[in-house]
Amino acid sequence: MGSGLSLALFPVALGIVMLGIGLSLTVEDFRRVARHPRVVLICLGCQMLLLPVLCLGLVTAFDLRPELAVGMMLLAASPGGSTAGLYSHLFRGNVALNVSLTAINSVLALFTLPLIVNLSVAGFAGADATIGLQFGKVVQVFALVLVPIAIGMLLRRRLPTFAARMHRPVKVVSVLVLAVVIVGAVLGIRDDVLATLGEIIVIVALFNLVSLAVGYLAPRLLRAGHRDSVASSFEIGLHNATLAITIGMSPTLLDNATMAMPSVVYGSLMFFTAAAFGVLVSRRPAGASTPTGATPQRAH
Repeated sequence: MGSGLSLALFPVALGIVMLGIGLSLTVEDFRRVARHPRVVLICLGCQMLLLPVLCLGLVTAFDLRPELAVGMMLLAASPGGSTAGLYSHLFRGNVALNVSLTAINSVLALFTLPLIVNLSVAGFAGADATIGLQFGKVVQVFALVLVPIAIGMLLRRRLPTFAARMHRPVKVVSVLVLAVVIVGAVLGIRDDVLATLGEIIVIVALFNLVSLAVGYLAPRLLRAGHRDSVASSFEIGLHNATLAITIGMSPTLLDNATMAMPSVVYGSLMFFTAAAFGVLVSRRPAGASTPTGATPQRAH
């Protein structure tokens, strides 16, 4: 499968993923998030402020060449991706929190992503380049995430028996389709990836692991519940690599394939590290806490 076809099929694959997630959600899940906004603020603080600072420290310590340094900062500035909801779903996190955070992050990225990337381009590359995140891209993210989820939730409400029967098959199909699409996209640009892999694989892996760890530990240290912390770890640890790749390679934005390489490597690696991390945190001791006043959700 060529990279062009893979990228074209990526929205379809994510749509299937979001539909499956919607089959597991109810309106009450979102009401619980609204009643306990503290964890949302914790996640946003980590995503928007802490991670770019940590990434800057890693980039400086590894002394990356300018294009790759900008690419790492572009990745750090990217919001959480819709794939976070899938992993949260698989490892019993608070999926409603992921959906809410993805929506909020997509709007905030209109301002934070161009600011961080423009400063990085000026600081590392010394170039007079200015990028902006188009409003149409934000609309696409909302449509890709919210519409299939809304359809799944509607099916669950109107046809509960059908939704229950389809839940597991849709989950399995979504994982397989997404894996095939990602592998096809990477194989299509494998020469470019291999040319820079040795320079960035360690820092990309470290950044991924640090993001996952911060996303889980920060809420836990501030007394958030386990399921909220799992959702936070995937929201913060699984950046929207597709958005970062698009910005890096788009002729109307950065137009630099090298700047997109950290996101390409990250977007391939994160599926495996996130799965291992999910297995690790799911082995929590019995009786792990839930947020004060929150009702523990059932396992799916």
